[in-house]
Amino acid sequence: MTTVRFFLNDHAIRAANQAPTTTLLNYLRASGWTGTKEGCAEGDCGACTVVMIDTDAPGGPRFRAINSCLVLLPMMHGRRLYTVEGLRRQGAYHPVQEALAQALGSQCGYCTPGVVMSMFEACYRDDLDRPWKLDDQMCGNLCRCTGYRPIRSATATIAGSQPADEFRAALAKPAGKRAFHSESPTVFITPTSLSHLWQALAQHPLASLVAGGTDLGLAVSKRFEALPEVISLEAIDGLRGISRLSNGGWRFGATTLLADIEAATEGELVPLHRMLRHFASRQIKNRATIGGNLCNASPIGDLAPVLLALDATLELRSAAGSREIAIADFFLDYRRTALSPTEILASITVPALSEDSRASSYKVSKRRELDISSVAAAFVVKLDANGHVTTIRAAYGGVAAIPSRAHSFEAAMHGQPWTRDHLEAALSALEEDFTPIDDHRGSAWYRQTLAANLARGFFLETQDNHLPDLPERPSGTVSLGVLR
Repeated sequence: MTTVRFFLNDHAIRAANQAPTTTLLNYLRASGWTGTKEGCAEGDCGACTVVMIDTDAPGGPRFRAINSCLVLLPMMHGRRLYTVEGLRRQGAYHPVQEALAQALGSQCGYCTPGVVMSMFEACYRDDLDRPWKLDDQMCGNLCRCTGYRPIRSATATIAGSQPADEFRAALAKPAGKRAFHSESPTVFITPTSLSHLWQALAQHPLASLVAGGTDLGLAVSKRFEALPEVISLEAIDGLRGISRLSNGGWRFGATTLLADIEAATEGELVPLHRMLRHFASRQIKNRATIGGNLCNASPIGDLAPVLLALDATLELRSAAGSREIAIADFFLDYRRTALSPTEILASITVPALSEDSRASSYKVSKRRELDISSVAAAFVVKLDANGHVTTIRAAYGGVAAIPSRAHSFEAAMHGQPWTRDHLEAALSALEEDFTPIDDHRGSAWYRQTLAANLARGFFLETQDNHLPDLPERPSGTVSLGVLR
């Protein structure tokens, strides 16, 4: 058992004798903070939403709405948290609570606390300048009574208002110490430096590595796994951050939050930003990291096809030094990567897209919001002065055991005129590249047909706009008929 120290609703909390794999949600409810609800226990419904101060956010500390069902309690060591119980001060409700009441946005009330906490983050954001961003802020919260219109109206009323209150003042309060170490009986270590990390890995080479926890958290909340050894990477200096390179490329630290990458790439690195628009809910993107998504090595991980098409390189680091590999060499087999047991993914570098590149990404899922891909794809094409293909990278997820490039299709198109007829002739090569499986997300025929249709859609969409972004209104699923 272990002791975790943090601030909850501005009260100092000493959570003693807790199993390191206790979720924040379970701790809150067992401790009497029952305003936070359990709905799905997998980050889909938002009933468990609480707000955390992220002291390392770009531009300074900010509020982050997160799913408490996916966060292990030691991850909150040294943090400052708020639940719905902490918003009422001196007998007065918070403006977000007043706005929701005035708009009649609460019905049965079960989901209301989570809705309020997502609205709370919106209240203090300064970047909700587009209609889709307001939708994105709230898309991770279900209302089982279908009160979405008044909830959205209430959110629009308070979004970005940033009242000069004690909550905003709390952003300037010093954070606690993030380093954490517990080994009795379950190991949970949060190093704050790479040297400390190498020591921890040397002592616990079989430990599960975690950053945001949006995937590993499911092992506890849904599969009830014990996780005997866990090492968290999220407090290590140097692994988080976004840099623009002198050649116009990008460098993303492996523990950089997807919410920060989404904000930084808007209008800049359009294919990556476009995929992140409907990657997941705001609560997930406030915890999930780019490195975690890649190291998970899921065949339907949404970022891998984009980074494959963008020809990214990965920095792998260990106590012995670092090495760089192409992302195409990173995925070896189902859920298996090129990382050795002593290595971590430290950063991802994406070269600049040339001005003449045609590039886009696609995610097809059964729901528009917050769903796993049936198929994801990304493409980059360059043409010479005569309209012949000089560079083509076509990457897919969901059609094989690993995210991978469609090399036969690329070879069939290389050097050919970029025309509809030549594209149609080359699409048959996709059957040489992939042999999809049948599962509940789609049949093999569906996936194979969809892979071809996405290439057709890319051709049509980039004829007039070489870097198309998603429209203002959310549209997570590309709907393309069979164009033959």
